[in-house]
Amino acid sequence: MAIAIVDDTPLNLTLIQALVRKLAPAGTEIVCFTSPLEGLRWCESHEADLIIVDYMMPDLNGIEFIKAVRQLHPADVVPILMVTAAHEKEVRYQSLTAGANDFLTKPIDRHEFDPRVRTMLALRSSHTRLRTWNDDLQAEVRRQTADIIARERETIARLARAAEFRDPETGAHILRMAHYSELIAQRLGLKPELCERLLSAAPMHDVGKVGTPDHILLKPGRLTDEEMDIMRRHATIGYDILKGSSSPMIQLAAEIALTHHEKFNGSGYPAGLAGEAIPLAGRIVAVADVFDALTSARPYKPAWDMERAIDFLKAERGQHFDPACVDALLDRWADVLAVRERFQDEEE
Repeated sequence: MAIAIVDDTPLNLTLIQALVRKLAPAGTEIVCFTSPLEGLRWCESHEADLIIVDYMMPDLNGIEFIKAVRQLHPADVVPILMVTAAHEKEVRYQSLTAGANDFLTKPIDRHEFDPRVRTMLALRSSHTRLRTWNDDLQAEVRRQTADIIARERETIARLARAAEFRDPETGAHILRMAHYSELIAQRLGLKPELCERLLSAAPMHDVGKVGTPDHILLKPGRLTDEEMDIMRRHATIGYDILKGSSSPMIQLAAEIALTHHEKFNGSGYPAGLAGEAIPLAGRIVAVADVFDALTSARPYKPAWDMERAIDFLKAERGQHFDPACVDALLDRWADVLAVRERFQDEEE
């Protein structure tokens, strides 16, 4: 514990210090100040377990001192005992209003002083234990929450891996488009936790392809109109797989699975949504997914060079893509290249 005593009269300071020393637990630090300004400076860098302060002092009276301390520490954290003359009732009222927890009158009566100080120290000790318990509880909640998030991410990664076994697109594509999505979200100013959630959820965008027949999913040539209709069902299949979860991350993955093939001009699928009616996560992933698909080699097509892909994104601003999402990706171009370098296809 640490107890601060502030009184401009050395004799009073010595008396109060002697009384406190008999009551304080062993090892308690007792600091004394004849200058209220020096005492306040000490309080700026320390949290006392009890402050005893006189009212009538030069430079800063007791009430002003208490108000200054309360700017540093909330009223329920640091107990303050004000010492006033017996006739200064108005001062006592003001001291309580300013944030004092209790007061004593001069001359100090030991029989009054001892129980008041004991009570305040006991309350402070209980408060400290409660605060420690709360800190420990919050730490445990954070740990448990982190464990839950980690398990959610593992679930998403495994589902994405299952879809990958049936999809000719590579695992590196999934990693690249997820990181591109995070870059776009960051540039758009989304909160860090949402950017991180998007990074984890984006790999699930095509999980619905597990319900697409092999003869369509793996067909090397152009799909017929009927086959394309079947292929497009993967958006709603993915949503049906993921919907209804209590997990915010899987909820986001469901939204992405359903909407990442919508187009800004309303010509996309499955619902033909347009503009901001398309959830932002779907608009973000649409840019990231198409960009990486264009710049990646597939059995049925060579990779586009970067300039051609950029020209396509620019040409489709406001048509296929949300212009803000296109601009956000291009604004993070150095980071885009770093992601592409980091997550390369095995055949590259």
